[in-house]
Amino acid sequence: MPDRHALDQRPTTTEHRSPQHRGAGAETRRPHRHANPAGLCDDRSMITRLMALTNVWTTVVPLFAVVLLILTWGRSLPVAVVVLVTVVLAGAVLSAVHHAEVIAHRVGEPFGSLVLAVAVTVIEVALIVTLMVDGGDKSATLARDTVFAAVMITCNGVVGLSLLVASIRHRTAVFNAEGTGAALATVATLATLSLVLPTFTTSRPGPQFSGIQLTFAALSSLILYGLFVTTQTVRHRDYFLPITRHGEVIPSEHAERPSARTAWISLVLLGLALVGVVGLAKGVSPTIESGVAAAGLHHAVVGVIIALLVLLPETIAALRSARRDRVQTSLNLALGSAMASIGLTIPAVALASVWLSGPLVLGLGSTHMLLLLLTVVVASLTVVPGRATPLQGGVHLVIFAAYLELAINP
Repeated sequence: MPDRHALDQRPTTTEHRSPQHRGAGAETRRPHRHANPAGLCDDRSMITRLMALTNVWTTVVPLFAVVLLILTWGRSLPVAVVVLVTVVLAGAVLSAVHHAEVIAHRVGEPFGSLVLAVAVTVIEVALIVTLMVDGGDKSATLARDTVFAAVMITCNGVVGLSLLVASIRHRTAVFNAEGTGAALATVATLATLSLVLPTFTTSRPGPQFSGIQLTFAALSSLILYGLFVTTQTVRHRDYFLPITRHGEVIPSEHAERPSARTAWISLVLLGLALVGVVGLAKGVSPTIESGVAAAGLHHAVVGVIIALLVLLPETIAALRSARRDRVQTSLNLALGSAMASIGLTIPAVALASVWLSGPLVLGLGSTHMLLLLLTVVVASLTVVPGRATPLQGGVHLVIFAAYLELAINP
């Protein structure tokens, strides 16, 4: 039987080898320890070049979009120019997403998603008021149709896609039920006060508010939206941050934060890109209207298409966050956009109604009220558990598909 003392003294690691053996082993292992430094340098150089290229086109495209908007505003566009406008519009959307992510990286969540949602909504409100000032029979329901389209697109389309992408990629989509529930409750209250009550009031004929009722709805919208923003960004910010599977807040990514100067430049370019997106979308709207009329579709389809174009930056940003398992950021974008659309549009059109001569119809019809009710109920059931499977994402997308089908064939 071998001596136990001898066994304990046997060399078990390379440190017990002779100097000759250690040297030979080190020589054979050295190439693996410093494998392919030239390839690593090439990879870093390629990444640097790609980042420089991204910085160039995301700077040029918003400027070109604004110039193209100035050149084409109010003119009848030939087919070739429409194609060019569409390409630039797509580039402006991607550029807006890039600059919104730069700002979000600088200021952190939930400020980043709030900046993008408010920026898009402010420009959208300006477009609505401009179109209402132009007059016409269809402008009476323009604010209602646009706001309701934004609510359905964000609360069903964007939410459904985000949950579906995250749950397929990561098995389940995890989010903070407290923050998402608060946002959903605010959206439901704003939508009911602004879009449902006018259908049942009796002070004015038709689904319209009286002057006092409209003032109350506008002030309520501003107060609720301001209270929510304060809750989201100051008092209970942690309710709106992405979380892990165990309910812990995901720490900020360790990549280097952009400088303050870079963030301010991105903020300016984000504004230009969003102006380009909204303005170019309006520029191609006559072509869209002609196509819709030629296809024999209902005129409401035009508003849906334009709303989809305007909300593309937020949709892409939400999907990118969902792919990275930051579902709470996706929900902040979706519900924040719906809330901003109501909370800022209603006060704006209430103020504009002072000098607008035509009626302002805000009340929804029975079909749209039913869709809104279904959306609120399903969204509440989705939010309560704090996690979702592909089923919940699919349910929201089916509701959104029903809204699109009824817009095409009411």
